[in-house]
Amino acid sequence: MTHRMIFNQTGHFGRGAISAIPAEITSRGLTRAFVVTDPVLAGNGTAARVTDLLDAAGITWEVFSDVAPNPPIEKVQAGLAAFRASGAEILIGLGGGSPQDTCKAISVIATNPGFEDVLSLEGLSPTKNPGVPIIGVPTTAGTASETTINYVITDTANKRKFVCVDPHDIPVVAVVDPDLMDAMPRSLKVATGLDALTHAIEGYITPGAWELSDALCLRSIQMIARSLRAAADGDPDAVEAMGLAAYINGMAYSNVGLGLVHGMAHPLGGRYGAPHGVANGILLAPVMAYNAEFTGEKYRDIAEAFGVAGARAMELADARAAAVAAVAALTSILSTPTPARPIILRFFPAAKTSFVTLEAERTINASYAPIVAKSSSAVSLSLTSTVKPASRRISIPRGETPSAANTFMLFSLLCRPRNWCGTRFLLYIRYYKISP
Repeated sequence: MTHRMIFNQTGHFGRGAISAIPAEITSRGLTRAFVVTDPVLAGNGTAARVTDLLDAAGITWEVFSDVAPNPPIEKVQAGLAAFRASGAEILIGLGGGSPQDTCKAISVIATNPGFEDVLSLEGLSPTKNPGVPIIGVPTTAGTASETTINYVITDTANKRKFVCVDPHDIPVVAVVDPDLMDAMPRSLKVATGLDALTHAIEGYITPGAWELSDALCLRSIQMIARSLRAAADGDPDAVEAMGLAAYINGMAYSNVGLGLVHGMAHPLGGRYGAPHGVANGILLAPVMAYNAEFTGEKYRDIAEAFGVAGARAMELADARAAAVAAVAALTSILSTPTPARPIILRFFPAAKTSFVTLEAERTINASYAPIVAKSSSAVSLSLTSTVKPASRRISIPRGETPSAANTFMLFSLLCRPRNWCGTRFLLYIRYYKISP
């Protein structure tokens, strides 16, 4: 079997790393830059920290700051028009995932003008030409978009997010400078950190994983497990570690793929505008429990990375449960919407469509499947996952039997706008602290 791995040409890391940006531009014989960022970073002085460096080096620049969270097609098209009018030769993506993804879309469409509808870039993008060179400068430790071949755009007309995979969009240079991350609010550090953790865990257990990606993802899990809480509280060393950890797992998942957490989180962002990292934090532990029996020994590694005592010597089932419990405990400690008391998360379709793929309406009972983890870790976990229609009637495929095992898959399916069957759904996720 062969494997392909695509990485940046160059990466700069550490405090003060943005000072390398002018030289990266001038060494390529370029003199005009186009900075893609968001209104917050343009207004709080973060963008100026980059443009001041460009001024000092005699590089002309223009800033496009009209970027929205979960970037919609319309913002990409507006940015593309501004880029063309600017006459710029290189792009600088400055910010979290939304500016970076917008920047990537501008880059590839600028050199592949047949894709100006943006929608045609979905999936394995069939572009022919490398995009305009990008310098990716993250201000959050989460998406790792500065080193990936992926970007995510929102189709606002259909209230969905779609992923584009294209080697032509990878930034030629990544600049990971924690000085730009220090001032981010705690809530953003938590959300993006959980996004990074999700990338690392999903990249570790995805079917496409192999030895090189495993090495990157496992190291990233270790770093995030020991650093995320402190980074959220403002520790500068932990912030730097999180920035590097996000980059490391980005190198992996960009090439081997992700999983069901992202498959479910993207619809929540596209339909309801849910912050991506928050959606991941809500879903990560339950989906880990769902996947557990198909992960071999890898959850043992995750438990060990989280510092679970005796993880190497546990029975495999106990090690898997301990890994799930450790992740759930971290999300609870970080005060994400998964506290250690029962909660109910309600998701309702914003609109109905006439296209229905499910059939054979039948009355069902709410499914119940407790997953109890008891280990030497400080916090153990009990999960209950159910789907219960408000009407107690649901359309399901003929011959299927509802069960807890397909709860998450059913929810994921129904999150797709064209597959709504017109029934309201509730997803219950309950967490409890229990004694070890």
